[in-house]
Amino acid sequence: MKTVYTEKAPAAIGPYSQAMILNGVVFTSGQIPVNPATGEIVGSTIEEQAEQVMKNLAALLEAAGSCPERAVKTTCFLADMADFAAFNAVYARYFVNKPARSCVAVKTLPKDVLCEVEVIAEV
Repeated sequence: MKTVYTEKAPAAIGPYSQAMILNGVVFTSGQIPVNPATGEIVGSTIEEQAEQVMKNLAALLEAAGSCPERAVKTTCFLADMADFAAFNAVYARYFVNKPARSCVAVKTLPKDVLCEVEVIAEV
C-alpha cells in the first residue's frame, strides 16, 4: 500500500489519508469543495462547489499517477437531490469515460457543503 498526499488537494481533516494506492488502483477519500490553499469552502451553488470538488479529485488522481479518465467507480453524495441535474453537468465534464457510479442524497455533509465525491481509479 502507498499513501498519496498532495498540497494541491485539501489536507485530511481527520484520521484518514487523502488517497491510498493498492495493486495499481487508487482509492480517494471523499472530497468536498475546500480550497486547498486557504482551507475555505468554495462557492455557494452546487455548480461552484462541484467544480471545486472535481478540481480536488483531479489533483489527487494526478498525485497518484492517474486521472479522471481512468476512473472506474465514483460515489457521489448530494445534500439535495434537486441538485442532481446541475451536479451532473459539472461531473460530466470531468468524468468523460462515464465510470460506474452511485449517487445518493444524504442528510448532512461535512461543513454543510452541497456535495462530496470519492473515486476509485486505475493508476
